[in-house]
This record gives sequence, C-alpha cells and structure tokens, in this order.
Amino acid sequence: MNPVTPTPLVDVAWLAKNLDDPRVRVVDVRWYLAGKRGPDEYLRGHLPGAAYVDLDLDLAAPQGRGPGRHPLPSAADFARVLARIGVTRSSIIVAYDDAGGAIAARMWWLLRWFGHPGGRVLDGGLPAWTAAGYPLTAASPALTMAPQLELKPRGIGLIDKVAVDRLRIDPRAKVLDARARERFEGRSEPVDARPGHIPGAVAAPFVENLVAPGGVFLGAQALIDRYRSLGALQAEQIVCYCGSGVTACHDVLALAIAGRDDTLLYEGSWSDWAADSALPAAVGP
Repeated sequence: MNPVTPTPLVDVAWLAKNLDDPRVRVVDVRWYLAGKRGPDEYLRGHLPGAAYVDLDLDLAAPQGRGPGRHPLPSAADFARVLARIGVTRSSIIVAYDDAGGAIAARMWWLLRWFGHPGGRVLDGGLPAWTAAGYPLTAASPALTMAPQLELKPRGIGLIDKVAVDRLRIDPRAKVLDARARERFEGRSEPVDARPGHIPGAVAAPFVENLVAPGGVFLGAQALIDRYRSLGALQAEQIVCYCGSGVTACHDVLALAIAGRDDTLLYEGSWSDWAADSALPAAVGP
C-alpha cells in the first residue's frame, strides 16, 4: 500500500484501506466552544488507532503568548506534540473531527506551516466514517514516541493586524471571514470583545465549503466557483480570518483545493482585531 495522496483530503475508504500502515497516524482533534469536551468524546469512541490532540493545549500556545485566543504554538512545542503521537518525517497524519474539518484543518495548516508534508484531513470526519459502517473503539492506542523533529516555520503564509489593516483597503487583495454570517454581521458575538467584522472583508463561512454542515467538502470545481464568486481567485493576495485563527484554516484548505496555495492566515483573527479599540469594526452584510 502507498499512503501518499495527491490532495490534502483523504476519504474514509482510503483510510480504512491504509489504517494499518505504520506510516499513517490518525489524530482525533474534536473540540467544542461550549457544551461538550473533546477529550470526553474521544474516550466515548474514536477511530481505531487514533491519538487525541487538544486544540487548546497542543495546537495553540497559551493565551498571551501571541495574538488572539489561539496563538500559534512554537516549533519546539508542536514538535513535542508530534513526537508524543509517533509522527516521523515520513508519516501521513490524518486529522479528523465531527464538524466537517473545522478543527482538523488547523492541524493540516500547522503541519504545512512547520514544513511537514504529511498533513491530511479526513473528508467528512467521524460522521462519514460511521456512516460508511466502519467501527469506533474506546481502546487507547499503543503509541510509540518518535524522535523529535526539527521544525521551522515556512516564513510565508502568516499575517498580523497591521498588515491586514493595510490589505483590507487594497483593491488587489481580498479579505475573507470564515465565521458564521450572524457573527460577521454583528447579530451574535458569543466570545470576543466586539461584534462585527473587519471593514472591507467578505463573508466566507467555512461551512459553505461543505456539501452539508458537518459533511464532506465540495468538489474542486464547486470550490473554484465559490471563491471566484467571492472575488478571491481574482485577487493578487487573499487573507483568511475567523474568530481565533482556527476555522479560517478551513477556508485556506478549500482555497488550496481550488488552486490557490498562497493564502495568508491572520493568526489573531477577530479575537485580536476586536480587542484593539483603535481598529474599526463594521456590522451588517
């Protein structure tokens, strides 16, 4: 079996076929803003062999060490996470959640950012796995710790609020907001300092990258059509943001499938922007 895949997505049939390949490492990254806890859901049942990786503890630095609610982890900290779950340079790391890849895309983005080519997202996640009749387990996997990798950020692909403030008024750029439309429009703001969005940004909810909420991604042509209609594919530069730099990675992933591999992520996202009263905010569609 050959675990190499040509796209960032793998389907459940591919994973079931390759699940026993030692080069394939499955990672459960389920996380919830409120109501449930990812570790609890993992213990109730997860894909066979899957390790659990926590968004707050493993895929982000503690608040205050960077902009926003989920600042990026350091290269050394992320390397320790990968070593703990047995990732080597040749591993294919398949991340899944139960939210259409909303959290799994953050794992994919971090692997790409730190120079590991093996990041993948399970298309449709846990719901697609169980719908296809594949089993879950509550058994803890037997993980062998791997040597810690030397990771280094790519140096491109990340942007801060100063640069976003400049690009939002640049006609050659397009700023996309991956949050739900009610948050973009300022009708709801459950967690951040102010409602609304970055003036000049366009609503691009990550859920609209999917065939249905929590489901599989649209096909490549449908994603091309979507982002062309938003004016993104025509832009010289694309910036994606969300609440805290997590679900924005879903838009970055979708754009990569659509052929744009140069999208910038605003790390701090709205949690960073809204906390700075000197920066403007807009409401409405």
